[in-house]
Amino acid sequence: MPQPTAPLTEFIRTYEQVANSHDITQLVPLIAPDAVYWFSDGSHRGRKAILSAIAYTFATIHDEIYQIDDLEWIVHSDDHAVCRYRFTWTGTIVGRPRSGSGRGTNVLVNNAGTWQMLHEHLSACDGSADPQGLTITSSSPGVRELG
Repeated sequence: MPQPTAPLTEFIRTYEQVANSHDITQLVPLIAPDAVYWFSDGSHRGRKAILSAIAYTFATIHDEIYQIDDLEWIVHSDDHAVCRYRFTWTGTIVGRPRSGSGRGTNVLVNNAGTWQMLHEHLSACDGSADPQGLTITSSSPGVRELG
């Protein structure tokens, strides 16, 4: 018998794959119109603002690979679900390899039989500064603050 969270896990894996495609148009149906994303650099309210933040990341970090690990479903029902996880990313910024990691919490909502992101909160883990001194606060697939 399948796990009750199997469709939710499948949604997260699809979201991860779509993020790695770097095709912003594929993200549109996965994000609720009234979603709110909290990243290390600030908040983004509404699908349009979120997609703009994500597009900025795609333009800034070339060849980015985003990976979700240690996925845990905290709450799930037919209409809502909450998960937490760890994430890592690697990519190239201004010709140099970069990477980061962090923790994420997502709230999903079932809109007319389709799961969508309603809220995403990503935060960098300690030690996200690279050896060259460029601090990268992880918020993939959203904006990163380069310091």
